[in-house]
Amino acid sequence: MTLVDFPTIKTERLLLRHFVESDLENVYKGLSDPEIIKYYGVSYNTLEDTKEQMKFFADLEKEKTGIWWAVCSLDNRIFYGAGGLNSLSKEHKKAEIGFWLLTEFWGQGIMTEVMLIICKYGFDNLGLHRIEGLVETNNLNCKKAMKKLDFNHEGTMKDCEVKNGKFISLDIYAKLKTE
Repeated sequence: MTLVDFPTIKTERLLLRHFVESDLENVYKGLSDPEIIKYYGVSYNTLEDTKEQMKFFADLEKEKTGIWWAVCSLDNRIFYGAGGLNSLSKEHKKAEIGFWLLTEFWGQGIMTEVMLIICKYGFDNLGLHRIEGLVETNNLNCKKAMKKLDFNHEGTMKDCEVKNGKFISLDIYAKLKTE
């Protein structure tokens, strides 16, 4: 996928678009916020370090291992957060969904709307059969969102990762195209 054919998606209130250089400060704002990174696997301490995340978004496209969008207001004036699919396996027709939202926009239904769009894109345009979500067991808001979107809880991987020097458990959620 190249920038030319990157899918821009519009709804009645949202714009999902390609990341641009001017998004760097907003990505840093999100991925350095203690409330957002509490359950997110990536965080940055400086604007310069955040360029790694921007590179991650570009590499997903280049290597065709996923796609992430900047989530903005329909007029592109307000940056809300980011969402997308990564760990894309064409062989197994599956990917992992991920998202984060700036805290001032929590509780407005934005991410629920975005996740529905991302799932639809994955099933209809990428030919996916399965979309997975790995959620830290203590992330109750994300778990509520997964259930609201009809993702099925398939189990818990106990003490499967180390974060900040401590073992954490991950709940596995999945949605199938046929469901």
